[in-house]
Amino acid sequence: MDRRTTDAVMVEQRARAMTRRSIKTEAKQVALRLAIAMIDLTTLEGKDSPQKIKSLCRKAIRPYDGLLDLEVPPVAAVCVYPSLVPVAIDTLANSTVCVASVATGFPSGQYPLDIRLADVKQAVEDGADEIDMVINRGAFLAGKYDQVASEITKTRLACGPARLKIILETGELETYDNIRQASDLAISAAADAGPIETGDVFIKTSTGKVSPGATMASTLVMLEAIRDHYHATGVRIGMKPAGGIRTAKTAIHYLVMLKETLGNAWLTPELFRFGASTLLNDLLRQVVKQETGHYTAGWDFSIA
Repeated sequence: MDRRTTDAVMVEQRARAMTRRSIKTEAKQVALRLAIAMIDLTTLEGKDSPQKIKSLCRKAIRPYDGLLDLEVPPVAAVCVYPSLVPVAIDTLANSTVCVASVATGFPSGQYPLDIRLADVKQAVEDGADEIDMVINRGAFLAGKYDQVASEITKTRLACGPARLKIILETGELETYDNIRQASDLAISAAADAGPIETGDVFIKTSTGKVSPGATMASTLVMLEAIRDHYHATGVRIGMKPAGGIRTAKTAIHYLVMLKETLGNAWLTPELFRFGASTLLNDLLRQVVKQETGHYTAGWDFSIA
């Protein structure tokens, strides 16, 4: 695979430019609801319990209980640890919200491969619609690209019908060139497992356990990899920035960058997600502000 280099100055300059776009009020209202529909509402804490997952799922189905002229949509998915997939499946029954599960020895990706694959298969057997896998960054940074690619291919095969999101953990990849190479490698390795339909495979920035998480510049590098793959093959790969996106303003900046880099076809939860836990409430505050003219307090919205 040819290794593409990235102009760091231009990437950061272009990413900053996306934050200066003027957004009209009507477009902002549409963007806020779209961002809500794109959220993978996530909890990945050691103290996660069945009751917390049930509460999170109820919020995922109905993010806002107040009366508004336009209904607030449900989020795209709830993302939990594998052991809590059955709880989420049961609570989200008869809803449109998907169940996503981290797997493959999250968040390190350093477990033996047979254990990581068993982790994936169990989550899918329990009903997970989507698997968020994390690559072995130690192997990648050591130059063991064939090993990393093989593991991604085997993981996609283990997913069966479930959607695969491949976490690169960009905060540990050190350079934009590495982020670009990891993006190209992940897409190619996933394709080696079989044909990819629109939205079958995502690449994702971060686990949320490493700082920095998603940044505008690192996400832009990944979007450009997706764009180049689409131009070469006609296949649309999805994108999921995760970790550190907490405000509605930032979420809209990401949507502007998505539209300007990949076009309107990617402005759908089938091809773009936000991995977030706290973003939803700020989006809801802005939605209410747009419709009522008044800011609500943080305690007006449930935490989960």
